[in-house]
Amino acid sequence: MADVDTGTGPQSDLLLRLISAVVMVCVAGSALWLGGWIWIGFVALLAIGVLWEWNKLTNLMGLTALGQALWLFFGVVYVGTAALGMAQIGEVYAAWFVAIGFIAPIIAVDVGAYFAGRAIGGPKIAPSISPSKTWAGLGGGALAAIIVALCVQYFFPEGELFGPASQDGLSAMNVLGIVVVGILIAVLAQAGDFFESWMKRKAGVKDSSNLIPGHGGLFDRLDGFLAVFFVVALTRNFL
Repeated sequence: MADVDTGTGPQSDLLLRLISAVVMVCVAGSALWLGGWIWIGFVALLAIGVLWEWNKLTNLMGLTALGQALWLFFGVVYVGTAALGMAQIGEVYAAWFVAIGFIAPIIAVDVGAYFAGRAIGGPKIAPSISPSKTWAGLGGGALAAIIVALCVQYFFPEGELFGPASQDGLSAMNVLGIVVVGILIAVLAQAGDFFESWMKRKAGVKDSSNLIPGHGGLFDRLDGFLAVFFVVALTRNFL
């Protein structure tokens, strides 16, 4: 006999996560599409929400008053710089290109890592911090990001994210650049995930908050994005 969904089982949890994901995509997509001050304001709200969760975690980490102040300062620099990168990209590129050229490769890392990790398994990267993350998952995430980036460069060469394409399609330099960037995105996204997992373990909590039904907090959903866009902002503004 099939299990009946009583509202508290796996089926209801999956439905809740799906509904929350659809709402998040619609809200973020609308803000990105409208652009301008609406996008900047949306990014600022995300940053404030993440910093609130960041401060909540540090309060549970058993730090001294000085330690908490230093962690909060680091959080403002880290999250603020990443938010700057997100805001700037939304101003420079069209909304649809931001979605496929910047956001899609980061999402692809999570998807590729999930399926490669489950299908291949193997040695863990740092089991004491995140027991489910494997080297195979990291490789799968990098491969997925590379595939998405290749498609973006091939079908939308006018974006020139990885250099101008030749008339015959992707050049060798395009491909090399995409491979390097794909690996870098995967490493950064996974590093952001590990960093947040470490903070949560130190704080003794499973999620950064309960703000998003079925998904935890903003920090839980944006940990990889923060790491990637932190580097994006550094390269755009300081290098």
